[in-house]
Amino acid sequence: MIRAMLESFFSPHAVAVVGVSREEGKVGHYIFDNLLAAGFAGAVYPVNPRATEVHGHVCYPDVSVLPGPVDLAIIVVPAPAVAPVVEACGLAGIRAVIVISAGFKETGPAGAALERDVLATAARHSIRILGPNCLGIISTSSHLNASFAPSMPEQGTIAFMSQSGALGTAVLDWAAGEGIGLSRFVSLGNKADVSEVDLVRAWADDPDTAVVAAYLEAVSDGAAFVEAATALSAHKPVIALKAGGSDAGARAVSSHTGSLAGSEQAYDAAFHKAGVIRARSVLELFDYAVGFSRQPLPEGPGLVILTNAGGPAILATDACERSGVGLASLEPETITALREALPPASAFYNPVDVLGDAPPERYEAAAEILAKDPNVRAILVILTPQAMTLAAETAQAVVRVSHASGLPVFASFMGRAAIAEAIPILREGRVPQFDFPERAVATLGAMLQYRRQLDAPRTSPPVIEADTGVVRDAIAHAQAAGRTFITEQSAARIAAAYGIVVPAGGIAPDLDAARSLASEVGYPVVLKIASPDILHKSDIGGIKVGIEDEAELDAAYDDIITRVRARMPEAKIWGVTVQRMLDPGREVIIGVNRDPQFGPLLMFGLGGIYVEIMKDVTFRLCPVTAEEARTMLSEIRGFGLLRGARGQHPADLDAVIDTIVRVSALVTDFPEITELDINPLIVADKGAGAIAADIRIGIGG
Repeated sequence: MIRAMLESFFSPHAVAVVGVSREEGKVGHYIFDNLLAAGFAGAVYPVNPRATEVHGHVCYPDVSVLPGPVDLAIIVVPAPAVAPVVEACGLAGIRAVIVISAGFKETGPAGAALERDVLATAARHSIRILGPNCLGIISTSSHLNASFAPSMPEQGTIAFMSQSGALGTAVLDWAAGEGIGLSRFVSLGNKADVSEVDLVRAWADDPDTAVVAAYLEAVSDGAAFVEAATALSAHKPVIALKAGGSDAGARAVSSHTGSLAGSEQAYDAAFHKAGVIRARSVLELFDYAVGFSRQPLPEGPGLVILTNAGGPAILATDACERSGVGLASLEPETITALREALPPASAFYNPVDVLGDAPPERYEAAAEILAKDPNVRAILVILTPQAMTLAAETAQAVVRVSHASGLPVFASFMGRAAIAEAIPILREGRVPQFDFPERAVATLGAMLQYRRQLDAPRTSPPVIEADTGVVRDAIAHAQAAGRTFITEQSAARIAAAYGIVVPAGGIAPDLDAARSLASEVGYPVVLKIASPDILHKSDIGGIKVGIEDEAELDAAYDDIITRVRARMPEAKIWGVTVQRMLDPGREVIIGVNRDPQFGPLLMFGLGGIYVEIMKDVTFRLCPVTAEEARTMLSEIRGFGLLRGARGQHPADLDAVIDTIVRVSALVTDFPEITELDINPLIVADKGAGAIAADIRIGIGG
């Protein structure tokens, strides 16, 4: 459906260029030239009231007098004139418009007002707008270059969108030089209408596109993006380079989770949930895209390195270790066959070294043997040019092995001039070539990541039965009182309503009630000040722990009340909270911060100094499944402390997972909750459960 809506952009039958110029150097001139030079088979109509012809084509004064129907209009006129042109397009029946012109919201309030006028005009006529302030669009299968990019890429299966037009022109020129083929290129510009979400949806069933690559600076609708990318990544790899993530993007909030959850963490979690593979540079973005587009997915880990030089093979091995790409363990029969086929001085174990004087035949014989080993799922061929090296002939051998084996095969022919003749052979044979082996390993790592995503079972978050009325009442009470946080007592009730275990105890309005409660829950106990005006109790001496008897209780009560009244005399004091002192256990933190783009972002990590100093945490978007929660536990560096180290019993991991899932359900069900921290969640040994010792909940209006 979405692809059909955008079909006029990618496969129009006729195109009008409004604002075409006869003058060299003008954007409208270049766009018209590019349309003609690309070999577009449909009609191309130049529109300019001050010209009668352009390049021998009749020039029309207005879209209303064009001699035939038009699917796509490209507008290159000053910003104030764009809305009237869009109106004319609507009256002429044109339903797809690219606004190249700048001068809109990127320039300030006046430009933003012009952009709103353009959108309103387009909406009246059901016109879709790409841009404004964009480079344009390229569709190689339609021979359509509706852009002012300097070059037309080869036809391929990679669709690339960019939120930066300048980066887009550089990438297009680089891709042309590298022989990287594209199916589509779209410069999104201001994204006034057509957005990255529209393109992700459109390319999901685009027969010309096998891989989607994106340069993103911001996502317009986080939830829609995750939904669309999840559907797309189920059958096509999606690779994204996200720019603009830094400490400057983090928000200052009161919770631990909020202070650790910046925009980078939110995008990482969103990409993870949607199955999007994240690249960290433009080079990685296209390394990955080329790998996916030219080679089959590996069936699993098991890379073999075939080389004529030891040093590069060691670098590749180190890269495998860092990126989690497993090296294949060769079968004895394979090693025997290698010994028979290669010189005695060769290295017969992985990496396999065929020596510096290796001719193409030696490379090919070794590769054919390795390809038959059941443990080998991918081959990396490294070549460094020696005086006797025949790079072009070796490239031909690599291509033959790639086609015959059906395995993913990568090449790293290192050098420049001495291997120049080999590069086009590898390219035509669809074998990805990397200047350095680390890039090849990283690409294989991305492909293995995608393979694991495809093989992983797709599960839904469990349905949590909860007393939602308790939560609703607590939120309503806090909002009525004008508070942006839930009191500790209400937070404990909310947690209990969702099956999260909390310490036994309650609120005591006076000393006698505190004594009674302490006797009921059993010593030792913890006392905390109970006040709707005090969020950080420990900062003002509002907490006492390890109270062993009534005498200590009396002293602690008096001390807490005295300190709080001295430090915050205006605070309303309800009394103290009395809780059973929890047995020691391993402390973890579970928190949620509501990201403005993607919604509730859940954090897990070790508590105490581990979160304060080491920031040993991991993030996911809610809702979180039990399988995702289990993966979160294994991702932190301190997982060994939970699993049991140096004779310790393992912690109750299932109880932690259960708590994560319940917290996720709570914040998903109640969007009013803007932040939540359970710090610490005290985890007992396996089978003995976990208790939320302290819970803090922030709410919005």
